[in-house]
Amino acid sequence: MPSAHRPPWSAYLALAASMALVGSYVALSKPLVAAMPVFLLAWLRYLIGAVAMATWVRRPPHEPALTRRTQGLLFLQALLGNFLFSLCMLYGVSLTTASAAGVIMAAIPAVVALQSALFLRERLDTRSWVAIALAAGGIGLFSLDKADGMSADYAPGTWLGLPLALWGNALVLAAVCCEAAYVVIGKRLSDRVGPKRIAALINLWGLALMTPLGLWAAADYDWGRLSAPLWLLLVFYGLAASVWTVWLWMTGLRHVPAARAGVFTVMLPVSATTIGVLFMNEQLSALQWAAFVLALAGLVLATLPPQRFKRTTDRWAG
Repeated sequence: MPSAHRPPWSAYLALAASMALVGSYVALSKPLVAAMPVFLLAWLRYLIGAVAMATWVRRPPHEPALTRRTQGLLFLQALLGNFLFSLCMLYGVSLTTASAAGVIMAAIPAVVALQSALFLRERLDTRSWVAIALAAGGIGLFSLDKADGMSADYAPGTWLGLPLALWGNALVLAAVCCEAAYVVIGKRLSDRVGPKRIAALINLWGLALMTPLGLWAAADYDWGRLSAPLWLLLVFYGLAASVWTVWLWMTGLRHVPAARAGVFTVMLPVSATTIGVLFMNEQLSALQWAAFVLALAGLVLATLPPQRFKRTTDRWAG
């Protein structure tokens, strides 16, 4: 019998579209990273978002005033899921490949589950631990094949005795943790603040945090390096990263539990990897494909309805 509290399909579509856009701009940001400093790129992203969402900042009449706790959550979401996520992702992608980033980001649902257990006191069942193990195993397999499977786009050289490509993977993994925090904090905020206002307010916090670094990077930047296509890509990146993805995600998150919403982050690695392979001449080796499948298997296991999973395990037990 249909549940009276079943989330509308529009919420699921909003969550899926949000993560697909994130995966797209993660992959497409690589040409922008090659053309300008990361700090400048992130600053311009926030500027574009601030202009686009100028009318979203004002509090609607039906919405209560922000409490100190809500303001703190907004700042924390901006710091982790916006500011630090951008830096870790942009620097990580500049050192590794878009397809590598896609594989690593397949761990987001598992990290969301871990953070939910730590900060929301949600208890993880056996299925959740198995899903986490599968995702971690996929990342481990990919790391084993990093030297042979990456295309020529990854950064050569070493730092502190480790390949720069490995540092890039570590930064992308840090971005995964930031994105998971974004999901957990966003669920708390979605019950108190509207989606448009959340997007506008956390973008303003990001702009405030990034402005000193952005101005420093812009001081000696050669703006002639930006061609017309790159300007168009920059505008798309700014709107996608600061406006569309946040608004879509918060819209869907209002109707979907955080754990289930985390499942939709599977669209992120799928879209990032697809763009890397189809449009950036990147290739996945056989072992990397296996790693990707293993990580996605963890996501599939995490998304199985509880009753269906119970019936399956009962059949095995019999």
